[in-house]
Amino acid sequence: MKKLQGAHLRKPITPDLLMTPSDQGDVDLDVDFAADRGNWTGKLDFLLSCIGYCVGLGNVWRFPYRAYTNGGGAFLVPYFLMLAICGIPLFFLELSLGQFSSLGPLAVWKISPLFKGAGAAMLLIVGLVAIYYNMIIAYVLFYLFASLTSTLPWEHCGNWWNTGRCLEHRGAKEGNGALPLNLTSTVSPSEEYWSRYVLHIQGSQGIGSPGEIRWNLCLCLLLAWVIVFLCILKGVKSSGKVVYFTATFPYLILLMLLVRGVTLPGAWKGIQFYLTPQFHHLLSSKVWIEAALQIFYSLGVGFGGLLTFASYNTFHQNIYRDTFIVTLGNAITSILAGFAIFSVLGYMSQELGVPVDQVAKAGPGLAFVVYPQAMTMLPLSPFWSFLFFFMLLTLGLDSQFAFLETIVTAVTDEFPYYLRPKKAVFSGLICVAMYLMGLILTTDGGMYWLVLLDDYSASFGLMVVVITTCLAVTRVYGIQRFCRDIHMMLGFKPGLYFRACWLFLSPATLLALLVYSIVKYQPSEYGSYRFPAWAELLGILMGLLSCLMIPAGMLVAVLREEGSFWERLQQASRPAMDWGPSLEENRTGMYVATLAGSQSPKPLMVHMRKYGGITSFENTAIEVDREIAEEEESMM
Repeated sequence: MKKLQGAHLRKPITPDLLMTPSDQGDVDLDVDFAADRGNWTGKLDFLLSCIGYCVGLGNVWRFPYRAYTNGGGAFLVPYFLMLAICGIPLFFLELSLGQFSSLGPLAVWKISPLFKGAGAAMLLIVGLVAIYYNMIIAYVLFYLFASLTSTLPWEHCGNWWNTGRCLEHRGAKEGNGALPLNLTSTVSPSEEYWSRYVLHIQGSQGIGSPGEIRWNLCLCLLLAWVIVFLCILKGVKSSGKVVYFTATFPYLILLMLLVRGVTLPGAWKGIQFYLTPQFHHLLSSKVWIEAALQIFYSLGVGFGGLLTFASYNTFHQNIYRDTFIVTLGNAITSILAGFAIFSVLGYMSQELGVPVDQVAKAGPGLAFVVYPQAMTMLPLSPFWSFLFFFMLLTLGLDSQFAFLETIVTAVTDEFPYYLRPKKAVFSGLICVAMYLMGLILTTDGGMYWLVLLDDYSASFGLMVVVITTCLAVTRVYGIQRFCRDIHMMLGFKPGLYFRACWLFLSPATLLALLVYSIVKYQPSEYGSYRFPAWAELLGILMGLLSCLMIPAGMLVAVLREEGSFWERLQQASRPAMDWGPSLEENRTGMYVATLAGSQSPKPLMVHMRKYGGITSFENTAIEVDREIAEEEESMM
């Protein structure tokens, strides 16, 4: 006890106002939370996790459709241009934030506490998306199990769920090849299997009367959540190993489906329809908007997943290289998926005797109606059906891992002393809660609720969050300071291309997207069903709630400060006292632990946070860095 008292007396006394969490004692708080927090256990864990997160269901059922409806091969021009303006810069920005701070989407706003509401908005959005996204995985599991049979159940009519309108594809043509007059009023067996058996949508009168819970869908959803929980049980240490399979195996299946597809009769017809350039489409603003939207959603920017994954990196991980690998790989995967899908649709078009544009669909209709119907036309149809749905399962799972890991990481980083030791239990509670909230999606009218969530949970709210993040980092925190942080990590500063995109091009493009989505707003619908006004209002409020998180967070941050309103605003916008690299060995420059010639052992950030002015301290820190660099060179 005397030794402890003596040691205490020998330490310089620091005013509480200047204290950081690491200064408040050396018993429990000297724990290296970066190490305790966890890291990727292998060199490829992070890269494969990002690939698995970005390459998802949208690459298969959304990109090919958007390409052929927006100019075919000509669509690749605005697609890659928007990738350069929005995709790559925003991807790199989010990775840089996460890796530099080793913090999740909430705690990372120590960079500027005034904007912490943007982190809360991210969590709300990703939580809503995770609820319905796992329901899509449950549908995939349903079809996966249904494919384990000698004859696919959606191959023929005559089942209890079929109606008199059901017409098998083999009956679509008459003996002389002419189409029957009433073909347009018929329905394929796969469509009735999806709507009347899987969804049992005839048991619902609409979104207001969802009907009974479908026990088979309920069990599939439970299985989906159990799989997700087991894979994220130990955080990135477990999910980082699972992605070695879930991020790579889809490429093997996609390659098999591509080879099988291009060897089918009529395949070239579908590929030609998919890629024939129609350059006059480039004169339409809609095409450029569609390209930007596809890039924006396919890379998963703004959901917090990229930030979360990067936060588990080592401080000097080359995320600059990884950014180009993942973003370009995602684009190439989308194009290859288009070849695999449209080669089969071309064959289907020839078999049915209808144009390709009457076969092709976007969204779940492609995965659960059109492609399953195409599988019934192939030899060994259950085998190809199983492969297709297994590919969708692996594509969907690693995206879902990212959603859950984002939520768990964000909350545990906010309350590390309480939740980090019990992270597995907390992950389980999150999965149980989301499963219970998702039960409404397993009812007869569950598809109506899924469409509502899909249309509004991550629409204009997500764009507002990303615009806010971009402006807060580059304008409030400062583009020069942010570039210096990246230089500290990677050894070089981002060039003119990245700075121009972060400052002007990316925010302007996203703002144009936001305005376009508001001006061209269309009410939700599912088939011929139109959603009632109260459901539309609920969806709009869902999107607005995430936006309102930002001003609410600003209000809380300002109220926590002292002084006049302007002083409070200035204090809240400055970085927190403990902002910077999590490990002392990585703290240099403005984050250096001590200042040369100074009696204060406080990091430079404390002085900046307290007194506002940065130039004198900043110059001192730069001198320290220069001296260290000169010493290292002389030793070499």
